[in-house]
Amino acid sequence: MAQPTPLFVGLDVHKDSIAVAHALGQCADPPVFVGAIGSRQADLDQLIRRLHAKTPALVFAYEAGPCGYGLHRYLTSRGFSCQVVAPSLIPKKPGDKVKTDRRDAVDLARLLRSGDLTRVYVPTVEDEALRDLCRARDAARITLKNAKLRLKAFLLRLGRPYVGRADWNEAHRRYLAKVVCPTPTQQIVFQESVRAVDEQVDRRHRLEAELLERAPAWRLYPVVQALQALRGVQWLVAITVVAELGDLTRFDSPRQLAAFVGLVPSEDSSGPRRRLGAITTTGNGRARRALIEGAWRIGIRPKCPSTFSDASTRCRNRFRTSAGRRRSGCASAFVA
Repeated sequence: MAQPTPLFVGLDVHKDSIAVAHALGQCADPPVFVGAIGSRQADLDQLIRRLHAKTPALVFAYEAGPCGYGLHRYLTSRGFSCQVVAPSLIPKKPGDKVKTDRRDAVDLARLLRSGDLTRVYVPTVEDEALRDLCRARDAARITLKNAKLRLKAFLLRLGRPYVGRADWNEAHRRYLAKVVCPTPTQQIVFQESVRAVDEQVDRRHRLEAELLERAPAWRLYPVVQALQALRGVQWLVAITVVAELGDLTRFDSPRQLAAFVGLVPSEDSSGPRRRLGAITTTGNGRARRALIEGAWRIGIRPKCPSTFSDASTRCRNRFRTSAGRRRSGCASAFVA
């Protein structure tokens, strides 16, 4: 029995609307723009019934973005093939500067038919939930850091900086309790700044407690425990890396994993020397930050752990002159 001709459907997804275009497979006809529909499930069901009249084999694709994976999960639950593609890896003509919803939908349909789109990993609902919890804890960490910087900048402007050896310890807290600002208004600002720091500290502790409580029931928790066997990898680093990367079996090689997190283990340059451990700004920034934090604990030691064998030794020898480069090399060896 002959297989039905597939219909490749490109979806440009927004909060309130979805631009739709389709391209018929096994031919070179240009894609057809259908129009814009709503983002409700009833609108999607009506679109599916309309396209089913052409062929029963429907293949969908849309760009990864703020709308998440709900559309992918709904279409796959209906039995259709759906791809969530990486926006940064979509081929574009250098001179094509016009960007509209219609053009995006048509380009998605055409590139989906030609097989030039790169799909991204779609986590399960449980994996995404724990990843959101990890990201909430990371957001609390960043907010806490900014609140501390604002408080220190305020005291520096008033000429009352803390001159102790370490910040935010018991001695620093006792110093803050004795600070008296020149005016009552500035005293209110100071007290609110201290309260903002305390609130963010409590928020971070609450989120870490929730992580400790919910992580043991996670299906990838054995991977988290296994990563902690590496030297320099603590619990928060391990669970952040696993939550951001998801199922590690989807990476075919350490080089592919390094490219995903923005760590390039080796790179050939035009010069005679070979550059190792270059850090880029691509990939998953949260996982890269956690890996580098774990590598700091390795790089500051006089001898790299035997787990990384020759790779860590080469990185250590090549990056003795710069602390940042040494950390970069050790982070790349950590991935390998």
